[in-house]
Amino acid sequence: MDTVISVENVGIRFNRNRKRKFSIREMVLQTKNTTPKGAFWALRNISFEVKKGEAVGLVGANGQGKSTLLRIIAGVLIPDEGRVAVNGGVAPVIELTGGLKSDLTARDNISLVARLHGLTKKQVAERFDDIVDFSGIADFLDTPVRHFSSGMRVRLGFSIVTALDEPILLVDEALAVGDAEFKIKCYHRMEQLLAQGKTLFLVSHKEEDLTRFCKRGLYLQQGRLLVDGTLKEALAAHLTEQGAVDE
Repeated sequence: MDTVISVENVGIRFNRNRKRKFSIREMVLQTKNTTPKGAFWALRNISFEVKKGEAVGLVGANGQGKSTLLRIIAGVLIPDEGRVAVNGGVAPVIELTGGLKSDLTARDNISLVARLHGLTKKQVAERFDDIVDFSGIADFLDTPVRHFSSGMRVRLGFSIVTALDEPILLVDEALAVGDAEFKIKCYHRMEQLLAQGKTLFLVSHKEEDLTRFCKRGLYLQQGRLLVDGTLKEALAAHLTEQGAVDE
């Protein structure tokens, strides 16, 4: 299989009183600087490859660098060291919103996110009804997203990015918010995309979500990649860490 994601010795450091380097997409999507205080390596010496059509689960406790790694792969954060090569476009459902702008309406967000991913106006129009139907927010199309609940934001963001033609799907805890009916729709949509040969990179704290889609697992601890093997091995390492913390 062809390699679609290559991560080589990647590291990223956050420093007190210094703004991070952002890509153009980050500057468009980010609303404020969230650089934490202090200087530390959020990720260090991270290396792995992902093949076309793989479904990879990223496992680890909160604050271990999972979301940061996805943002680097998505191209919205630039690493301080190492390199990332992505062979194909990326459809990110990151931080539950898929890059939605709070001050824009749902209608405008559909156009903005889709156009940022290279779709033409005609292509956006062709997929518009499907996105709206899947998200279930037809009655709120002209409402600013800042008035949406977290569940509504997730439904809209997930609906937009999974309607794109990008070969790589990055999902960060998007299934953690929302009602049971929509989760079932998400499961079916992700299964359809995998059946089409898409590549999935999934972050979730729910074992049932990970085991449903992923056979391979990466386990991060304190910004280090400790396990790159089967999902079972990654989950076992995570459970061992949790047990040690609980003791």
